[in-house]
Amino acid sequence: MTDFLWTARVYYEDTDSGGVVYYANYLKYMERARTEWLRSFGIVQRELLREHGVLFAVRSAHVDYLAPAKLDDVLAVSVRVERRGKASITLHQDVKKEREESVLCCARVKIASLDARSFKPCPIPKAVLEQIGPH
Repeated sequence: MTDFLWTARVYYEDTDSGGVVYYANYLKYMERARTEWLRSFGIVQRELLREHGVLFAVRSAHVDYLAPAKLDDVLAVSVRVERRGKASITLHQDVKKEREESVLCCARVKIASLDARSFKPCPIPKAVLEQIGPH
């Protein structure tokens, strides 16, 4: 399975006093890439909530920061499924400069499927699993 790629430009507001991307902003880039990854399958989180009463939440994130991104860099943020469980999906994500091979930041992110009323784990809707395919 090929990685899904989403691009983002680094803006002044994304940087810290040292002129590099503030570490927490990598998580924002990854969140947006996951949202666009779902949209690429026709899955809109607002509709998932309305139609199935389900929402996705980050259960855990292990992040490694390897090199800095700087103002005006264009970043390529990838999403790849590592594992699908009954009520969770584990994803691998990389952040690189567009058209470069070296990884700036990488993460293993576990997403939990939650019942929107109780916020307790629940099975990922079958329709969602069918759309994102096997792994």
